[in-house]
Amino acid sequence: MSTDDERPEVPAVPRTRAEMRAAREAAEAAEAERIDRAVASADHVAPPADQPTPADRPGDQQPAGADEAAAREAAAREAAAREAAVREAGDREVAEQEAAARKMAAFEAAAREDAEATALPPVPLATEPVFVGAAPEPVVESAVAGAAAGAAAQDATADPYAPPIPRAAAERRVPPPPGSRRRFVLTVAAVLGVLVVVGTGLGIASLLQGPRISDVQVDAAQAIESSGSRVILTANQALADIDPAQVTVEPEVPFTVDASGRGVGVRFTVPLDDSTEYTVRVADVVGAGGGPKTTLTTSFTTPPSNIFLLRRDVAGKDKIFLTDLSGEKAVPVFEHDKINDFRATSTQLVVSVEEDDGSRLLVMDRDGKNQRELTLPGEGYVGAIQVSERGGLVGYSYSDKELSDTEGRASVLVTQSLSGDDDPQIIEVAGAEASVFVWQFVPDSAAVLFIDFDGALSLVDRSTDTGVQSLGLAATIQGISRGTYTAIVERLDGAVVELNLADGSEQPLAASDPDYGTASSITPYPGGTLRHVIARDDEGLPIGQVVVRVDDDGAATPLVEVGSTDSILQACASPSGQYAAVVVAPDLANNAYDGMLLPLPENVETHLIDMASGKEIVALTGFDASWCQTAPRF
Repeated sequence: MSTDDERPEVPAVPRTRAEMRAAREAAEAAEAERIDRAVASADHVAPPADQPTPADRPGDQQPAGADEAAAREAAAREAAAREAAVREAGDREVAEQEAAARKMAAFEAAAREDAEATALPPVPLATEPVFVGAAPEPVVESAVAGAAAGAAAQDATADPYAPPIPRAAAERRVPPPPGSRRRFVLTVAAVLGVLVVVGTGLGIASLLQGPRISDVQVDAAQAIESSGSRVILTANQALADIDPAQVTVEPEVPFTVDASGRGVGVRFTVPLDDSTEYTVRVADVVGAGGGPKTTLTTSFTTPPSNIFLLRRDVAGKDKIFLTDLSGEKAVPVFEHDKINDFRATSTQLVVSVEEDDGSRLLVMDRDGKNQRELTLPGEGYVGAIQVSERGGLVGYSYSDKELSDTEGRASVLVTQSLSGDDDPQIIEVAGAEASVFVWQFVPDSAAVLFIDFDGALSLVDRSTDTGVQSLGLAATIQGISRGTYTAIVERLDGAVVELNLADGSEQPLAASDPDYGTASSITPYPGGTLRHVIARDDEGLPIGQVVVRVDDDGAATPLVEVGSTDSILQACASPSGQYAAVVVAPDLANNAYDGMLLPLPENVETHLIDMASGKEIVALTGFDASWCQTAPRF
């Protein structure tokens, strides 16, 4: 590879026409000066004046006219010879300079070819103009430019020709094409213009069309399990105030409305039916800044229901099944030698099992996994399990294993967290642990309603420290309505009343039409009650039993009827009141009881009834349906 250090020493040569002309004139001047010096030197060596010239010598004299002509001719020849010599010297100097210039150009061409042959591949050009900051250019000193600067300056007006810029410097100094920069600016401006136009158009369209739904949130599976589920509609803009009268739900279901900003929340105060499409409409909705009115509409479909059942097996293991309402997809989720009772939430199962040293209380996922044991107040027995999903609590009746007239706790009411991260809390009345005859969680709360063995009806909220609220005397608690905070209580005189737990007011429970008589158990559901009535003969012996559906308006429709040989153990409704589960012990005379802490006939069936049509869906082996708040009482 050639480098500048390897270039041969060459004389500096002019490269422009002005430089070459100046060099030629300088050469001619130098040659004329040389000839003058030579002539002067010749004159210097001529004979002295006192010496005779050839013309003065004897015998050599010429005529005067001839001498003058010869002298002029000699002078002319000498001048011509001098001029030819000067011209020849100038031409020779120019030829030498041009040869040197050609040699230098050939050498530089060879050097460039050598550098290009060994240089790295060129960098590809960008598809779009790339602008970089300008850097100061290095000062390039040329020996030729320095040598001929004066001559070039003098001849600048005569010849405007300028030397070419070196290649590297030219590449650095060339700015981006004006057209490319202009196209880039125009492109950016066009894009910004389009965005502004689109944004403005969307804003205008939004104002012209009014608010629209941008998002909907709803947990349809949770909605059929418990009350308090919500559907939240989010609009694309802030909304003016929403009146609850603007909201409708089809099919009809009780609800409350909470609206703020862009959101409209519709809270269902009771569980929803399964396999049902619900449509929520919010009419005459206006943006906070005004504009046209629109109707926000959304629909969702709830999933099919399923149910847990307990099936006891005297000869084998007891099992808890999860099944659909057809009974064709039953799956066992937990088994144990002796399962006394269980309750279910939307995410967990709470199971009471019996062992030789007493009861154990287990909490697990709905599929039976991740089991853990809750700490009991002592070594003893557990019964009457209930759960408060909203409060995250489990409650039960507890009795010590070692129990006498003077020692031990009998049927005390205990509550504790489902997570097991706290100690069991025993309900106290007037500073003493109370023995409880019957009790129930108030749905959708952490409050407990109970009757002690003295007949005192009391209410205590486990989420606060308000203490125990006395509600008079009562014989039993029939049930508590979902979403209304109303309990159906039988007073000591036999009167059945609807008791408002919020303010203590009460009113008699209306009779059914037709009147089927006094009910032995009453289970409320959204929209009515299920009443278990026992028909008796004149001597008071049972001759038949019936479960009657009584709507809020008092209209009664029988759902399940059995003869004197069978017995109805329990009737409860699905969370929304869409279905009924009626537990029947057939052929009671020949149906032996098991030996469990909660004794029940060995053969028990659960009949599922469609409340709307009154038709039976299926009869399943087992009891303790997860729809029920409590276990059967017999």
